[in-house]
Amino acid sequence: MTISLERLLKHMAWANQRTIEHLQTLPEDSLKSFATKPDWFVAEILHHIVQAADNYAFRITGERPEVPGESIQEIENIADLEFLAKQALAIDAALLESAKLDDTQLEFTNYSGNRVTRWRSTILSQAIHHATEHRAQIASALEAKGFTPVNL
Repeated sequence: MTISLERLLKHMAWANQRTIEHLQTLPEDSLKSFATKPDWFVAEILHHIVQAADNYAFRITGERPEVPGESIQEIENIADLEFLAKQALAIDAALLESAKLDDTQLEFTNYSGNRVTRWRSTILSQAIHHATEHRAQIASALEAKGFTPVNL
């Protein structure tokens, strides 16, 4: 079997959904759990994962993935996770589709205002690493506050 970005992206999508499902089993106050910085709490981190994935997809294709709702769902309570899960699923599917595109260099203006060039595969790889890093932060934040951490 050939190692592929498609397989890695499918795993990322699976892990994102399992993380959301796990959070849906926890008490509401688990969403405010943090490890070291109070403003970097579980709900904020999860929102960031999905919002960033949307931004990665935009960088790769020049278009925003079609998601339910007008913007990525802010998480105020456990019930909001159901809608965010649907948004994450749509965005992760768009990232998976973009892996079928040619691996060309893309030029864009980064957050610092600089023009940069990146391979499409590099952006997709970063999307995977980014989500992994932040899911680990969610696990740490939950454990730090005495909640059962997600275990993938």
